[in-house]
Amino acid sequence: MAGTFGNGTRSAAWLKVSGAEQTLAPDAPCPCGGVPEGATFARCCAPVVEGERVAATAEELMRSRYTAYALADGTHLYTSWHPRTRPDRVDPEPWVRWVGLEVLDVVDGDAGADTGVVEFRASWVAGEGRTRQRGEVHERSRFARRAGRWFYVAPENEVTGR
Repeated sequence: MAGTFGNGTRSAAWLKVSGAEQTLAPDAPCPCGGVPEGATFARCCAPVVEGERVAATAEELMRSRYTAYALADGTHLYTSWHPRTRPDRVDPEPWVRWVGLEVLDVVDGDAGADTGVVEFRASWVAGEGRTRQRGEVHERSRFARRAGRWFYVAPENEVTGR
């Protein structure tokens, strides 16, 4: 089972690959696809996920949260969730592999805004062989910035969870 990522600054990153644990090297492609496209983990989501800096935009926070799901990092998911709406615990399912992110729309959420909406489609795979399942989460997520820090608030509407 994959270990938890992000339990402390500069903790080891673990990426679930076909049920095996492998260290996600800083020069590996970022799980979110990278901004700019193809950017490495170290240059994209790692500084936000590891708490070295805060996300500058709502989209950057959403991408870091996707990466945290891919890395099974419940700590980043919890701390980036608005205190008003977050659950008591956030425990990503370790058997789900997140395999693709597509950002479909961004409304506001830039460095000068206090609110934003990011619509995305995230693909996942669970199981192996005959029990393998594939699906996606399609969501328009609401974000709010408080004291200079972006937080995930809630889905505007969950479009599908195929």
